[in-house]
Amino acid sequence: MKTDKNTVIGFVLLGLLFFAYFWYSNKEQNQLQAIKQRQEDSLRRVAALRLTAQDTIAAKIDSIKRDSAVRISSAGDFTTAAIGTEQLITIENNVMKVTFTNKGGQVKSVQLKNYKASATGKEVVLSENSRIGYSINTSANQSSQSTNLFFAASEPVKQPDGIQVLNFTLSAPGGQSVTHQYTIKPDEYMIDWNVNMTGADKLLTQGQLNVKWEAATFQQEKTAAYERQMSNICFSEGNEFDYISAKNERKFEKPVQWVSVVQQFFNATLIARNSFASGQVNWMRKTDSSNGLATSDASLQVKLPVSASVSVPFQLYFGPSDYNILKKQAPEMDKIVNLGRDMYSFVRPINKYIIMSVFDFFAKFVKNFGWVVLLLTLFIRLVTAPLTYTSYLSGAKMKVLRPELDGLKKKFGADQQGFAMEQMKLFREAGVNPLGGCIPALLQIPIFFALYSFFNSNIALRGQSFLWSPDLSSYDSIAHLPFTIPAFGDHISLFTITAVLTSFLISIYNMSMTPTQDNPALKYMPYIFPFMLLFIFNKLPSALTWYYTVSNVITLGLQFVIQNYIIDHDKILAKIDEKRKAPKKKSKWQERYDQMMDSQKKLQDLKDKTNKK
Repeated sequence: MKTDKNTVIGFVLLGLLFFAYFWYSNKEQNQLQAIKQRQEDSLRRVAALRLTAQDTIAAKIDSIKRDSAVRISSAGDFTTAAIGTEQLITIENNVMKVTFTNKGGQVKSVQLKNYKASATGKEVVLSENSRIGYSINTSANQSSQSTNLFFAASEPVKQPDGIQVLNFTLSAPGGQSVTHQYTIKPDEYMIDWNVNMTGADKLLTQGQLNVKWEAATFQQEKTAAYERQMSNICFSEGNEFDYISAKNERKFEKPVQWVSVVQQFFNATLIARNSFASGQVNWMRKTDSSNGLATSDASLQVKLPVSASVSVPFQLYFGPSDYNILKKQAPEMDKIVNLGRDMYSFVRPINKYIIMSVFDFFAKFVKNFGWVVLLLTLFIRLVTAPLTYTSYLSGAKMKVLRPELDGLKKKFGADQQGFAMEQMKLFREAGVNPLGGCIPALLQIPIFFALYSFFNSNIALRGQSFLWSPDLSSYDSIAHLPFTIPAFGDHISLFTITAVLTSFLISIYNMSMTPTQDNPALKYMPYIFPFMLLFIFNKLPSALTWYYTVSNVITLGLQFVIQNYIIDHDKILAKIDEKRKAPKKKSKWQERYDQMMDSQKKLQDLKDKTNKK
């Protein structure tokens, strides 16, 4: 038995040794195979890269050859303009540097000297990756886009008054020619662009010039997401301003004077001095994480007389969306600056005639725009002071009546109908309007929407620092979060915190002035509103949250001073007692209201008796 047991143990040990040996051998083989496989994979990758590089080069060469063949074929009588080398010409004035290209005889980019991109710190560049041109008949059966043809560029000419002129010419052996003449004035963002054609009756079909403008916009401000939200397409159709923001296209049914691709603080605008007869524009906001904002594709038609020679006057504006600058350009262009649109259009007159004028007035004397916002806030509060005082007086009356209201609440307990009737009776006798304290809140609504539009579109605030905020036109950030909170963002704005805290203090103060509420929704509503502001304000311009903070501090100060040093609560109580003693005549509405409340109370009493039985 012992021998059998030892035999079994021996076989087990032998089996374990074989297993260990095969496992180790297999491991070594696998490692050698993996090394060999990696070597083979590396060789294959190198070969593939060589093959891919060769194929790519060959593909590019083939593509260039095919493209050249197509361009030569479509160039018709303008064959010499089909193939060429791109040449760049730069012209500067006091406010911008314009780079032109002979390919298409067009503007390639515009660099604004007085504005820095918040995203890069470099000068703002507009019209990158954009093309503007039109189709011409190059022969009997061929046509080509002007953007595909190489123009001959002349030397820029600078006139004694500082105006600079640049010509690009396209010529055919048959005598047809196209000239692009660009004129740049010393201190302007507008470029005059005249298209002159000889042999236009052959170059154009039935006198129609089909202009195609492809444009792309890129981030210039602090965050691309917010700048995308502020971007849109504006235009003047039938001499009336309009825009598209939520939609992706617009087909024009009336003559169009100009079309503008708008960012938050800058725009690129194509103006037809004699209007476009028709056309459409397609526009799409970017949704990725790149610095691209939007792309647009406009097809616009100009109707010209069928003649041998025509001249078509255009203008190109590349510059800031500054109200004072835009109103000097083309009619209705000042409305590119969003001072209130659509359902908020009622605030545009407030911004145009009051807010903007007062802001500009203070800006003449005060250099720091943070203090200008503070002075603007003081002005607004001063103008609205009479109505505000009336509301505070109503609040003081409510405070005086609070002990009686609390007594009524204890007296009626759960009888809400009875309490409501007695409360209305008390207010009527005392001459108190329970909604009088809502006036400041109602006043804030149009003022807030006016300032929201104003601060979001006022380029004067752009890049202006104040306290801890480096840019009053964007949110301030004292802490960057490693994650994003929905509806809040990935940062914490200190001006938002101060605005929310002061709103919370106002809510607490107002709650102390009004009767206690049993309804939880009404009881906690004053605290819910400041909490909501935390999410609304965190991404808004710091100029707006700074205004709201200052306005709240002024409100707290006025409430304290008026309630403690101006309003005499004893006199108010005495006047209330006098009104109570005076005979009162109910209005028909009050009589109906009392009858309704009395009927509801009797019905409730009847239900209570029935339930008890």
